[in-house]
Amino acid sequence: MRITRTRTAGTRLAAGVLTAGLLVGLAACSSADDSTDGGAAVTAGPDGTDDGTTLTLWTRAPLEKQAKLLVAAYNDTHKNQVELTVVPNDDYVAKVGAAAGSGGLPDLFAADIVYVPNWVEQGLFQDLTAQIDGLSFKDSINKGHLAAGTADGKEHVLPFVLDLSMLFWNKDLYKEAGLDPDKGPANMTEYVANAKAVQALNKPDTYGTATGLNCGGCLVFTWFPSVWADGDQVMNADGTESLLNSDTAKSIYASWKDLWDSGAVLPSSKDEAGPTWTAGFTEGKVGQMFYPATLLSSTTGFDVGVAGIPGPKGGASTFVGGDGIGVSKDSKNASQAWNFLNWMMSEDAQVGVLAKDNDVVSRSDLANNEYAAKDPRLVTINEVAGKGDTPVALNFQQAFNAPNSPWLTLVRNAVLGDGSSVDTDNDEITAVLSQ
Repeated sequence: MRITRTRTAGTRLAAGVLTAGLLVGLAACSSADDSTDGGAAVTAGPDGTDDGTTLTLWTRAPLEKQAKLLVAAYNDTHKNQVELTVVPNDDYVAKVGAAAGSGGLPDLFAADIVYVPNWVEQGLFQDLTAQIDGLSFKDSINKGHLAAGTADGKEHVLPFVLDLSMLFWNKDLYKEAGLDPDKGPANMTEYVANAKAVQALNKPDTYGTATGLNCGGCLVFTWFPSVWADGDQVMNADGTESLLNSDTAKSIYASWKDLWDSGAVLPSSKDEAGPTWTAGFTEGKVGQMFYPATLLSSTTGFDVGVAGIPGPKGGASTFVGGDGIGVSKDSKNASQAWNFLNWMMSEDAQVGVLAKDNDVVSRSDLANNEYAAKDPRLVTINEVAGKGDTPVALNFQQAFNAPNSPWLTLVRNAVLGDGSSVDTDNDEITAVLSQ
């Protein structure tokens, strides 16, 4: 396995904040080659071809650990050999755009799930509908990732690695605050009360909760699930209209404003743009927060409880993030590439590689596996994955993740300001989504 790597990025979510300009550049690059046959259907048998072909695969740096494990396991058991290139996260969109324009995409490439709809629309992935529909376990594959890669009824990607947002709480701080350490908050009212209880301990440099109030990606990852938990939506079905001025959404903003005004939020959250948004909890200095499931192994030195993210009235949900993966429009080895993807979705890969490494599996029928069973928190994470969502919009990046996005403006005005501009700010999000 050849690894090309120059540097790593921070957490998957924090590193996902890229500029809208790069997406524009990608569109320009990919449209420069009018002769591409992107979207052509892959022709392959059920398992693809394993004939000793060398395949190329690109992924962004936050997925390096999982990608290396999967590639090594595949190479050890197949004639085909995958050469993995790990690209710095900040360079990934530009690299894909340049390669798409010159016909130089690798056989396989992974993509942050929020970019998948845009890249499918541009024809960067080949059509995998026949192969995916032929999988006996298709109904158990994470639906959010499949939906993100589906256009005009044609499926183009499978889940590569899932990253879920979950409610984490520090059981040690809960005990000190007189809270039940085995019971997380069931709704946002309890979330606020528990954070204030931890804050009332007046421990040095310790706070009730934390978030990233200057990180649009962090906020969609952790606040959208509260909307879904109450049965509401953040956008219309077409991803062209924002619904983030609903009563449910306004209740969520009000809860966070209450927390901020009461001093129960880590002060650095105000300017946190992503790189260190989880540091306070990881260091044991935050009572509870909405946190990436993939960082469970980083919470050492104290006991942690895990649950789905609640809404104002209760329920539980999660943002099903991470990356999808597909066969590029430029691949001449589509059948061999499908062989890798088919194996990647197998129990050998999902359980024997990912679950063994305490990562989330992409198939609900494998959620309660031998490795997850050793830690009930992992079972919870896998089960909540089926209750989550992956929002799909062609202009998602510009509307939500980009620096100074209208979503970021809405949240900052609602939490740090007087909250009077939610309706106007929501209209600005819709204006971007509908472009």
